[in-house]
Amino acid sequence: MSTTTMETAPVRRPPGARQIYKALVEDPVSVYRHVGSGGFRVRRRLFVRVATAVQPHIVRHVLVTRAGRYRKTPIARALLEPILGRGLLTSEGAFWRRQRRIAAPAFHRKRIAGFADAMAELAEDMQRGWAPAASGAALDMQSEMSRVTMKIIARAMFSDGLDEEEARRVGDAIRALDRHRLRFRDFIGVPEWLPRLPDLRVRAAVRVIDRTVNRIIAERRADPRDRGDLLSMFMLAEDEETGERMTDRQLRDEVITMFMAGHETTATALVWALHALERHPEVEARLHAEVDSVLSDRPPRLADLERLPWTRMTVEETMRLHPTVPMISRQAVEDDEIDGQRVPRGTLVNLNIWLAHRDPELWPDPERFDPGRFDPAARGGRPKHAYFPFGGGPRICIGNGFAMMEAHIILASVARRWRLRAAGGHEVHAVGSVVLRPRGGLPMKLERRR
Repeated sequence: MSTTTMETAPVRRPPGARQIYKALVEDPVSVYRHVGSGGFRVRRRLFVRVATAVQPHIVRHVLVTRAGRYRKTPIARALLEPILGRGLLTSEGAFWRRQRRIAAPAFHRKRIAGFADAMAELAEDMQRGWAPAASGAALDMQSEMSRVTMKIIARAMFSDGLDEEEARRVGDAIRALDRHRLRFRDFIGVPEWLPRLPDLRVRAAVRVIDRTVNRIIAERRADPRDRGDLLSMFMLAEDEETGERMTDRQLRDEVITMFMAGHETTATALVWALHALERHPEVEARLHAEVDSVLSDRPPRLADLERLPWTRMTVEETMRLHPTVPMISRQAVEDDEIDGQRVPRGTLVNLNIWLAHRDPELWPDPERFDPGRFDPAARGGRPKHAYFPFGGGPRICIGNGFAMMEAHIILASVARRWRLRAAGGHEVHAVGSVVLRPRGGLPMKLERRR
């Protein structure tokens, strides 16, 4: 009698916490796809309960309707507080509301419009350094865009910016801080009361930035006249309810918050835009036609932006497919209910922007790069919170108007002169625990258009 041996397939166990953590660092997009395969459901993960949400009505519930029931997560504070202190990104409650009231006038639309000329000037300066590369050498666009947005935020914050040596030191320190990432202990929800000490590189980088920022604040205290920059606005602004002004420590925290949040995210959005344009020549051709028609042979000005809608829509579509901050997380501070499901106090609710921006019911053919989605006629059929690259509700990014104007101007300035092409042999792969950027930068070759 013969016997037949049956081969059994190996049992696939769900990935453990360490596997998920490693994937979040090395291939976050794969994790987003995995967690987005089901609907809204609260799950237990070691020390914490976690849920992922992408539906616009849940995003609105957490960020707007029931915003008072949610706060920034322990993970966010573990990542950012050692660097930013108690700035607008990390503070909570009454202190946050006071800081937001004081800072808000500095980001009024009419105020930030005054920075448009500096943005255009510095974008043009950047490109003067590109001439040697036009012979065929590749330039890393991540480095180039980071450098110009750093100069822009320095000029906006400090009027005269920083001298070359100081700018280099601060830039190096901020790049070191950009590599600061989530630790495994924070990922699995180790209790907040356990002490967390930043690593030596983070502490050294913070000291470099502190020396520069604290020196400038001390100089401004000695000569407190209004220079029209963001620091002057912060120093002179008073809380309309109490009449209080920011202390030196509060100024330091807000200045560093603006540096960290105000340059690398915009730079990375521009890098993804250049990558998308190279891969979609029909979108690029329309962009070039628009800037040629409006700008001809001069840099962009503030008054031009209304006549450059395709350029703006290209930035917006880039931030749909490649949101630089791909996820917003909140922690429930009291029991709640979402879609009939209980959300216990302490639950982490992850609002996954990367997934929400790919919902096929709201974004047909979601992987297709199509700036036309942001034509005013096309917007009307979508819920407001289907698109939220800057967050939403009371804690929407205070600098979103500044960032959009900056990206609009820089992209128009670059498109006026150059066609950029991918350098051979470089695979574009998204990584990052806070900002989603191309691993290893984005080397590109320059073709002069004029």
